[in-house]
Amino acid sequence: MVGDLAGFVAATFMRGIPVVQVPTTLLAMIDSSIGGKTGVDTPGGKNLVGAFHPPAGVLIYPQVLATLPLRELSAGLAEAIKHGVIADEVYFEEIARALPGLLSTGGSKSDSMRSLIVHSIEIKSEVVSRDERESGLRKILNFGHTIGHAIEAVTGYSLLHGEALAIGMTLESAIAEKLGRAEPGTAERIRKILRLAGLPTSLPPGCDLDRLLQAMRMDKKVLSGELRFSLPARIGAMAGAASGWTVAVGEGQLREVLA
Repeated sequence: MVGDLAGFVAATFMRGIPVVQVPTTLLAMIDSSIGGKTGVDTPGGKNLVGAFHPPAGVLIYPQVLATLPLRELSAGLAEAIKHGVIADEVYFEEIARALPGLLSTGGSKSDSMRSLIVHSIEIKSEVVSRDERESGLRKILNFGHTIGHAIEAVTGYSLLHGEALAIGMTLESAIAEKLGRAEPGTAERIRKILRLAGLPTSLPPGCDLDRLLQAMRMDKKVLSGELRFSLPARIGAMAGAASGWTVAVGEGQLREVLA
Protein backbone atom coordinates (compact mmCIF):
# COMPACT_ATOMS: atom_id res chain seq x y z
CA MET A 1 0.00 0.00 0.00
CA VAL A 2 2.81 2.41 0.89
CA GLY A 3 4.62 1.72 -2.39
CA ASP A 4 1.45 2.07 -4.46
CA LEU A 5 0.55 5.36 -2.81
CA ALA A 6 4.07 6.79 -3.14
CA GLY A 7 4.28 5.65 -6.75
CA PHE A 8 0.89 7.19 -7.56
CA VAL A 9 1.86 10.52 -5.98
CA ALA A 10 5.18 10.46 -7.88
CA ALA A 11 3.33 9.75 -11.12
CA THR A 12 1.00 12.74 -10.69
CA PHE A 13 3.03 15.40 -8.83
CA MET A 14 4.45 17.88 -11.39
CA ARG A 15 3.22 15.38 -14.04
CA GLY A 16 5.73 12.83 -12.81
CA ILE A 17 8.87 12.75 -10.69
CA PRO A 18 11.31 9.84 -10.11
CA VAL A 19 10.52 7.37 -7.34
CA VAL A 20 12.64 4.62 -5.77
CA GLN A 21 10.75 1.69 -4.28
CA VAL A 22 12.08 0.13 -1.05
CA PRO A 23 9.64 -2.72 -0.39
CA THR A 24 9.49 -4.11 3.15
CA THR A 25 6.96 -6.93 2.74
CA LEU A 26 7.38 -10.13 0.76
CA LEU A 27 4.38 -9.27 -1.42
CA ALA A 28 5.85 -5.88 -2.28
CA MET A 29 9.32 -7.34 -2.94
CA ILE A 30 8.19 -9.92 -5.47
CA ASP A 31 5.17 -8.23 -6.99
CA SER A 32 3.88 -4.72 -6.36
CA SER A 33 7.25 -2.92 -6.49
CA ILE A 34 8.06 -4.54 -9.86
CA GLY A 35 6.45 -3.38 -13.08
CA GLY A 36 5.44 0.25 -12.59
CA LYS A 37 1.75 -0.15 -11.75
CA THR A 38 0.63 2.34 -9.10
CA GLY A 39 -2.86 2.87 -7.78
CA VAL A 40 -5.20 3.41 -4.87
CA ASP A 41 -8.31 1.54 -3.81
CA THR A 42 -11.73 3.22 -3.68
CA PRO A 43 -15.12 2.15 -2.30
CA GLY A 44 -16.03 1.29 -5.91
CA GLY A 45 -13.25 -1.22 -6.36
CA LYS A 46 -9.60 -2.15 -6.28
CA ASN A 47 -6.95 -0.10 -8.12
CA LEU A 48 -9.50 1.91 -10.10
CA VAL A 49 -7.43 5.08 -9.77
CA GLY A 50 -3.77 4.87 -10.76
CA ALA A 51 -1.04 5.22 -13.35
CA PHE A 52 1.83 3.35 -14.96
CA HIS A 53 4.98 4.87 -13.45
CA PRO A 54 8.06 2.59 -13.44
CA PRO A 55 10.40 3.29 -10.52
CA ALA A 56 13.91 4.61 -11.07
CA GLY A 57 15.10 1.74 -8.90
CA VAL A 58 13.95 -0.99 -6.51
CA LEU A 59 16.07 -1.68 -3.43
CA ILE A 60 15.32 -4.96 -1.69
CA TYR A 61 16.69 -5.97 1.72
CA PRO A 62 15.41 -9.48 2.52
CA GLN A 63 16.57 -9.10 6.13
CA VAL A 64 13.55 -6.91 6.94
CA LEU A 65 11.25 -9.91 6.38
CA ALA A 66 12.32 -11.13 9.82
CA THR A 67 10.16 -8.32 11.26
CA LEU A 68 6.98 -9.48 9.51
CA PRO A 69 4.16 -11.43 11.18
CA LEU A 70 3.68 -14.94 9.80
CA ARG A 71 0.35 -13.89 8.24
CA GLU A 72 2.13 -11.28 6.11
CA LEU A 73 4.72 -13.80 4.92
CA SER A 74 1.97 -16.23 3.91
CA ALA A 75 0.18 -13.47 2.02
CA GLY A 76 3.34 -12.69 0.07
CA LEU A 77 3.83 -16.34 -0.80
CA ALA A 78 0.50 -16.24 -2.68
CA GLU A 79 2.12 -14.10 -5.38
CA ALA A 80 5.12 -16.44 -5.62
CA ILE A 81 2.77 -19.39 -6.06
CA LYS A 82 0.94 -17.43 -8.75
CA HIS A 83 4.22 -16.92 -10.61
CA GLY A 84 4.78 -20.67 -10.59
CA VAL A 85 1.29 -21.34 -11.92
CA ILE A 86 1.52 -18.86 -14.78
CA ALA A 87 5.07 -19.50 -15.94
CA ASP A 88 7.16 -22.23 -14.28
CA GLU A 89 6.00 -25.63 -13.02
CA VAL A 90 9.46 -26.47 -11.65
CA TYR A 91 9.39 -23.30 -9.56
CA PHE A 92 5.87 -24.18 -8.37
CA GLU A 93 7.11 -27.53 -7.07
CA GLU A 94 10.20 -25.94 -5.52
CA ILE A 95 7.95 -23.59 -3.54
CA ALA A 96 5.81 -26.51 -2.36
CA ARG A 97 8.89 -28.34 -1.05
CA ALA A 98 10.32 -25.21 0.57
CA LEU A 99 7.12 -23.98 2.27
CA PRO A 100 7.56 -25.71 5.66
CA GLY A 101 11.04 -24.20 6.00
CA LEU A 102 10.02 -20.77 4.67
CA LEU A 103 7.27 -20.48 7.29
CA SER A 104 9.38 -21.81 10.18
CA THR A 105 11.48 -19.76 12.59
CA GLY A 106 14.32 -18.21 10.61
CA GLY A 107 12.75 -19.13 7.28
CA SER A 108 12.42 -15.51 6.23
CA LYS A 109 16.22 -15.13 6.40
CA SER A 110 17.03 -18.41 4.64
CA ASP A 111 18.71 -19.01 1.29
CA SER A 112 15.40 -20.52 0.12
CA MET A 113 13.62 -17.22 0.75
CA ARG A 114 16.32 -15.26 -1.09
CA SER A 115 16.06 -17.68 -4.02
CA LEU A 116 12.27 -17.33 -4.06
CA ILE A 117 12.51 -13.54 -4.16
CA VAL A 118 14.99 -13.60 -7.04
CA HIS A 119 13.04 -16.15 -9.08
CA SER A 120 9.72 -14.34 -8.70
CA ILE A 121 11.30 -11.03 -9.68
CA GLU A 122 12.78 -12.69 -12.77
CA ILE A 123 9.39 -14.08 -13.82
CA LYS A 124 7.49 -10.85 -13.31
CA SER A 125 10.21 -8.70 -14.89
CA GLU A 126 10.28 -10.94 -17.96
CA VAL A 127 6.52 -10.67 -18.44
CA VAL A 128 6.47 -6.90 -17.86
CA SER A 129 9.42 -6.27 -20.20
CA ARG A 130 7.44 -7.92 -23.01
CA ASP A 131 4.22 -5.99 -22.32
CA GLU A 132 4.69 -2.94 -20.10
CA ARG A 133 1.19 -1.49 -20.56
CA GLU A 134 -0.79 -4.73 -20.24
CA SER A 135 -2.06 -4.89 -23.81
CA GLY A 136 -1.50 -8.65 -24.04
CA LEU A 137 0.87 -11.03 -22.24
CA ARG A 138 1.01 -9.06 -18.99
CA LYS A 139 -2.64 -9.99 -18.41
CA ILE A 140 -1.49 -13.44 -17.25
CA LEU A 141 -0.28 -11.76 -14.05
CA ASN A 142 -3.95 -11.11 -13.26
CA PHE A 143 -4.63 -14.78 -12.53
CA GLY A 144 -6.71 -14.93 -9.35
CA HIS A 145 -7.14 -11.17 -9.23
CA THR A 146 -10.58 -10.71 -10.80
CA ILE A 147 -12.29 -12.68 -8.04
CA GLY A 148 -9.63 -11.69 -5.50
CA HIS A 149 -10.12 -7.95 -6.02
CA ALA A 150 -13.91 -8.39 -5.78
CA ILE A 151 -13.49 -10.22 -2.46
CA GLU A 152 -11.31 -7.39 -1.14
CA ALA A 153 -13.88 -4.76 -2.11
CA VAL A 154 -16.89 -6.68 -0.76
CA THR A 155 -15.20 -7.46 2.57
CA GLY A 156 -14.05 -3.87 3.06
CA TYR A 157 -10.40 -4.82 2.51
CA SER A 158 -10.39 -6.82 5.75
CA LEU A 159 -8.38 -9.59 4.08
CA LEU A 160 -4.75 -9.17 3.08
CA HIS A 161 -4.27 -9.00 -0.68
CA GLY A 162 -2.48 -12.36 -0.76
CA GLU A 163 -5.34 -14.00 1.17
CA ALA A 164 -7.95 -12.71 -1.29
CA LEU A 165 -5.68 -13.72 -4.17
CA ALA A 166 -5.41 -17.27 -2.81
CA ILE A 167 -9.20 -17.60 -2.80
CA GLY A 168 -9.33 -16.08 -6.27
CA MET A 169 -6.74 -18.50 -7.67
CA THR A 170 -8.58 -21.47 -6.17
CA LEU A 171 -11.90 -20.46 -7.69
CA GLU A 172 -10.54 -19.26 -11.02
CA SER A 173 -8.61 -22.49 -11.55
CA ALA A 174 -11.86 -24.36 -10.82
CA ILE A 175 -13.54 -22.22 -13.50
CA ALA A 176 -10.74 -23.11 -15.92
CA GLU A 177 -11.34 -26.82 -15.37
CA LYS A 178 -15.11 -26.42 -15.65
CA LEU A 179 -14.68 -24.70 -19.03
CA GLY A 180 -12.29 -27.41 -20.22
CA ARG A 181 -9.46 -24.90 -20.40
CA ALA A 182 -7.26 -26.49 -17.72
CA GLU A 183 -5.87 -29.98 -17.30
CA PRO A 184 -7.86 -32.05 -14.78
CA GLY A 185 -6.31 -31.80 -11.33
CA THR A 186 -4.87 -28.30 -11.86
CA ALA A 187 -7.27 -26.67 -9.38
CA GLU A 188 -6.57 -29.29 -6.72
CA ARG A 189 -2.80 -28.86 -7.01
CA ILE A 190 -3.22 -25.11 -6.59
CA ARG A 191 -5.57 -25.51 -3.64
CA LYS A 192 -3.16 -27.88 -1.88
CA ILE A 193 -0.13 -25.61 -2.13
CA LEU A 194 -2.13 -22.58 -0.97
CA ARG A 195 -3.34 -24.49 2.09
CA LEU A 196 0.23 -25.60 2.77
CA ALA A 197 1.14 -21.90 2.77
CA GLY A 198 -1.51 -21.24 5.42
CA LEU A 199 -3.80 -19.36 3.03
CA PRO A 200 -7.60 -19.48 2.69
CA THR A 201 -9.11 -21.24 -0.34
CA SER A 202 -12.85 -20.60 0.04
CA LEU A 203 -15.07 -17.55 0.19
CA PRO A 204 -15.37 -15.86 3.60
CA PRO A 205 -18.61 -16.64 5.47
CA GLY A 206 -21.47 -14.36 4.44
CA CYS A 207 -19.79 -13.25 1.21
CA ASP A 208 -22.77 -12.26 -0.96
CA LEU A 209 -22.58 -13.58 -4.55
CA ASP A 210 -24.56 -10.70 -6.04
CA ARG A 211 -22.22 -8.14 -4.46
CA LEU A 212 -19.21 -10.14 -5.66
CA LEU A 213 -20.51 -10.15 -9.24
CA GLN A 214 -21.27 -6.44 -9.05
CA ALA A 215 -17.70 -5.77 -7.92
CA MET A 216 -16.35 -7.93 -10.75
CA ARG A 217 -18.35 -5.94 -13.29
CA MET A 218 -16.49 -2.82 -12.09
CA ASP A 219 -13.15 -4.51 -12.79
CA LYS A 220 -11.01 -2.90 -15.48
CA LYS A 221 -10.65 -6.30 -17.16
CA VAL A 222 -14.33 -6.29 -18.21
CA LEU A 223 -14.54 -5.89 -22.00
CA SER A 224 -17.76 -4.79 -23.72
CA GLY A 225 -19.73 -5.91 -20.68
CA GLU A 226 -18.12 -9.36 -20.80
CA LEU A 227 -16.32 -10.79 -17.76
CA ARG A 228 -12.91 -12.00 -18.83
CA PHE A 229 -10.44 -13.98 -16.72
CA SER A 230 -6.77 -14.96 -16.91
CA LEU A 231 -6.99 -18.74 -16.53
CA PRO A 232 -4.38 -21.51 -16.31
CA ALA A 233 -4.13 -24.26 -18.90
CA ARG A 234 -1.96 -26.26 -16.51
CA ILE A 235 0.66 -25.51 -13.88
CA GLY A 236 3.29 -23.43 -15.68
CA ALA A 237 1.19 -22.29 -18.65
CA MET A 238 -1.79 -20.04 -19.22
CA ALA A 239 -4.80 -20.37 -21.51
CA GLY A 240 -6.09 -17.76 -23.94
CA ALA A 241 -3.05 -17.01 -26.08
CA ALA A 242 -5.28 -16.65 -29.15
CA SER A 243 -7.68 -14.28 -27.39
CA GLY A 244 -5.30 -11.80 -25.77
CA TRP A 245 -4.53 -14.00 -22.75
CA THR A 246 -8.04 -13.72 -21.30
CA VAL A 247 -11.04 -16.05 -21.45
CA ALA A 248 -14.70 -15.01 -21.38
CA VAL A 249 -16.75 -16.59 -18.59
CA GLY A 250 -20.55 -16.54 -18.52
CA GLU A 251 -22.33 -15.35 -15.38
CA GLY A 252 -24.11 -18.69 -14.97
CA GLN A 253 -20.84 -20.64 -15.02
CA LEU A 254 -19.30 -18.13 -12.62
CA ARG A 255 -22.21 -18.34 -10.17
CA GLU A 256 -22.05 -22.13 -10.20
CA VAL A 257 -18.39 -22.18 -9.17
CA LEU A 258 -18.74 -19.38 -6.62
CA ALA A 259 -21.65 -21.20 -4.99
